[in-house]
Formats: sequence, structure tokens, C-alpha cells
Amino acid sequence: MDKVELRAAMKALNRALPDEERRAVSARIFGAVARSAEFAAARCVGVFCALPDEPDTAAALSGWSREKRIVVPRVEGDSMQFYDYDPAVMVRGAFGIAEPGPDAVLCPPGEIDLVVVPGVAFTPDGARLGRGRGFYDRYLSQPGVRAFKAGVCYPHQLTDALPAEPHDVAMDRIFCGR
Repeated sequence: MDKVELRAAMKALNRALPDEERRAVSARIFGAVARSAEFAAARCVGVFCALPDEPDTAAALSGWSREKRIVVPRVEGDSMQFYDYDPAVMVRGAFGIAEPGPDAVLCPPGEIDLVVVPGVAFTPDGARLGRGRGFYDRYLSQPGVRAFKAGVCYPHQLTDALPAEPHDVAMDRIFCGR
């Protein structure tokens, strides 16, 4: 299966998940992240704002922001930057994703200790297939990025092999809610 076919197949499987199962698996995924040594050690955690077919980050954003500095991404043209998470200044941004508004505080890449990364599919050893725009690969390839990279996905998104390219950034660990 090529990348286009794999993206379509995974999107269909994700959208077919009943809401109750999506919530339960999302809770297991982010619960496992929260119990990890990397989360415990992190002062600043980067978390995405989920699209409807991704593991739901709402509870993690709300709960984690009480104990950690949480930063979320904002797409700016062909790049992405992370900004302090403040629910009061979130707006509907690129691709319909919630993101920090124009007055949000920028977080330099070197300040993020752990970044939670979505994906279309992952392998157990950390290979990741994204949505195809390369935002996370470009961000995570920047000089100064030192964050532990935690890929998150539904169990069916974990696969034995993925087509990989030299610019693809591997994850340090995958959390799939099993």
C-alpha cells in the first residue's frame, strides 16, 4: 500500500470508531503518556489539538495544563511553531484545527521536553506516517529541538512497516492505547 492509500484506509478506520470507543482509547493513550517517565520529568509538554479522526486531546490539555507548561502548535505558512496553551485565546486556524491566537506566547523549540505527535500510522520502532504536509518533520528537525518524541495513535494505526523517506523524523516511543 502506498502513502496515499494508507492515509485513506486509516482515515476511514479512524472515522468508523464509535464515539464511546474513541473516548476510551484516547483516555488510555494519554493516561499511558502521563504515567511515563518522560512525562514525569518534563516541565514543558507540546500537545497537538486533535482533528475529529485523531485521538482526542481535550482531557489531556485540560488536565495536564494544571501541572505542566503546555504548548500547542500553530501553523504559519509552511512552518509550525508551538505557543503557550491558553483556552481563552484559542481560535480556529489552519485546516480547521484549534490553535493559539495572535497574542499567544511563543515557546522556543529548546524549551519543550516532551512533544506528543499525531500520525496516520506508526511502526513499533517509531517510524511515522503523517498527513503529508511535513509540519512535524520540519519542526522536529530544527536545530535546538531536544524533546522526547511520543507518537500517539489508535491500535489499528500501528503497522509492521511504513514507506519512509530520509526527511521523516522517527518517534522515540509510540503510545497506542492497547
